[in-house]
Amino acid sequence: MTRETDTLSNAVLAGLMAVALTAPAAAGGDASAGTPKAAFSSAGDRAAERAFVDALMAKMTLEEKLGQLNQPPGVGNHTGPEAMAGNEDQIRRGEIGSFFGTHGVELTCRLQKIAVEETRLGIPLIFAYDVIHGHRTLFPVPLGEAASFDVEEVRIAARHAAVEASAHGIHWVFAPVLDVSRDPRWGRIVEGAGEDPYLGAVLATARVQGFQGDDLAAPDTVLATAKHFVAYGAADGGRDYDTAEISERTLHEVYLPPFKAAVDAGVQSIMAAFNDVGGVPMHAHGGLINGLLRGQWGWDGVLVSDYTGIMELMPHGVAANRQEAGALGINAGVDIDLVSRIYYEDLPAAIADGRVSMEQIDEAVRRMLNAKYRSGLFDDPYRYCKDPAREAALTLNPEQREAARRLAQKSFVLLENDNATLPLSKSLPTLAVIGPLAEHRQAMLGNWAVAGRQEDVVTPLEGLQAALGEGTRLVVAAGTDIEGGDRSGFDEAIRAAQQADAVVMFLGEHPDMSAEAHNRTSLDLPGAQEDLALAIAATGKPVVVVLLNGRPLSIGALQGKVGAVLEAWFPGVEGGNAIADVLFGDVNPSGKLPVTFPRNVGQIPIFHSHRNTGRPPSEEEKYTSKYIDVPWTPLYPFGHGLSYTTFAYDAVQVASPRVSKDALQQQVSVRVTNTGQRAGEEVVQLYLRDDVASVTQPVRRLRGFQRVALQPGESRTVTFDLGFADMALLDAGLRKVVEPGTFTVFVGGSSTAELEARFEVVR
Repeated sequence: MTRETDTLSNAVLAGLMAVALTAPAAAGGDASAGTPKAAFSSAGDRAAERAFVDALMAKMTLEEKLGQLNQPPGVGNHTGPEAMAGNEDQIRRGEIGSFFGTHGVELTCRLQKIAVEETRLGIPLIFAYDVIHGHRTLFPVPLGEAASFDVEEVRIAARHAAVEASAHGIHWVFAPVLDVSRDPRWGRIVEGAGEDPYLGAVLATARVQGFQGDDLAAPDTVLATAKHFVAYGAADGGRDYDTAEISERTLHEVYLPPFKAAVDAGVQSIMAAFNDVGGVPMHAHGGLINGLLRGQWGWDGVLVSDYTGIMELMPHGVAANRQEAGALGINAGVDIDLVSRIYYEDLPAAIADGRVSMEQIDEAVRRMLNAKYRSGLFDDPYRYCKDPAREAALTLNPEQREAARRLAQKSFVLLENDNATLPLSKSLPTLAVIGPLAEHRQAMLGNWAVAGRQEDVVTPLEGLQAALGEGTRLVVAAGTDIEGGDRSGFDEAIRAAQQADAVVMFLGEHPDMSAEAHNRTSLDLPGAQEDLALAIAATGKPVVVVLLNGRPLSIGALQGKVGAVLEAWFPGVEGGNAIADVLFGDVNPSGKLPVTFPRNVGQIPIFHSHRNTGRPPSEEEKYTSKYIDVPWTPLYPFGHGLSYTTFAYDAVQVASPRVSKDALQQQVSVRVTNTGQRAGEEVVQLYLRDDVASVTQPVRRLRGFQRVALQPGESRTVTFDLGFADMALLDAGLRKVVEPGTFTVFVGGSSTAELEARFEVVR
């Protein structure tokens, strides 16, 4: 054994088990200082992990430790010597522990080989990438996935993303996005699950499980990253990166639950948010990171900064220079410095000045090495990149495409369907396809389609052509652009509609109008699209509007004017086929809104789980909480979504009219019947209200949902089990308690469900 390992205690030696020194020495380096190889994969054995990491850290210099905390941006897929020389030299010097934005088996293996075979300690690199809603196989954007209310399909989508990303050399994905948002002006609402913390928490668990699988050391799993911690979706004015001015209660009731669910699911990484909370930037918020996340919740994963987040502590105004910014970040518990190199370049001075302790550095390094150990990289550094055949076989294969098509189908929300305009017949002699998004490939990919390619996409027009074959003539006209006020194509579009038996319009946003740094002060259809839709509707033809967008839109002007409105979000590579499946009735739409659609931007914030006031809105009473120019109610409520069939609810029951505080278990049942002529799936939703409490409570909170498939005339009884977590509130001291009193249960097909039952919690 080497001198370093020979000085370790017997306990550590026992923990290391049969550790061997295997990594080749760097040219001119210490031949006795190679990295010990883990004797077996990391699944569940934390004692062996700690012993292994202890032994490795005992060999490391300060520079090597700080290198592990440095994550530069992606080097792209350029393999030429000029483009790569700088990065390669930094790897050889031990300055880099991980890369962001680099993928592909050829490139990642090349860089990994340098790290493992040409550095003193041979510590492998870990490669991170934005895989927000798929890698090459793009699924619907996360807001669209949430609209499916299908937990298993969302988990499957994350599992496919992990398999595909890992086949491209990626170990670590910067997903899922867990930001609850109730302000659709904020561009990044498209990346999360919408407005509800319960739905967000359930889907957080599914996505973490999908990405990380059952064994992180398996070659088709990736480290998941819950982001952005925390309250990023509460940005003032809907402006990205801005302050989150929220109460302690709102933080704990609304914004933290999805992150707690991810931690409970075993998420291995969390990313800090750009915003501040209560005047403290999240990249310096030791109270929420070290105190809550690590202390109270017991989480032991890697906390990574957002892009230049450490450096931005200076414009935030809490750090005067890079050294102060680095000290604030590392002391708050931010382990990895993404892009700015402040940790590597400026922390040595902070350590010398006593601003940062070596204990703090060691804890951060340990967490980074733990992540590599748990990923199996010390067992086989090349496990994710050594098989080009696997990369090809697991990219856009039929199983992945089918899963993307299936989830897209379930994500679509039928907002309007007057006079059964949908589904359309495949026997139509002529169909007009109008709108600027009918052939827009990027709109299918949506936002954060980092590795996505437009050639992978099935557009709406292509989907319609494939579904109809040659029996129906398609007349195509854009009519207008996505943005701007160009009306020069209106006449052509009107002529196309006039000669058709029905019209399908594809309207909405350009993908670059939502996601990061793309905020809007208007929620109207951009440009002249609304006027185009009204002009086409005036022809008297049956008109279907398909919306492609990344946020709720205020489309009240279309109500009563067009026959049907289908919300399709940005639906992914199979979006065109999925749209055709639903428009022609091969698939019955079943999605539900994960976010409220306001009538106009002036209603924001508007969401279903608001607290009541002393003067609730009333049409009869003047001095109540409402507007004088529009109704206080939303255009479409949370949970809304129509079907080509109809569903009836009755026979709601609670198992017991009274439950004891010592045994908080309640079962709620309801009968659901398909009263229409088509088979369909309904998302049965359960909401709960604590009728009288010590602090004001939401008018109703989502506490359960289930998908139910029913044939025409079929009935089924659906049951929900409620427990402490469902009935609990945060009291005046922010303690989670269940108070005695009555609870009202609402069950139905949206957050406006009227069918109710009541039970009482007694002492």
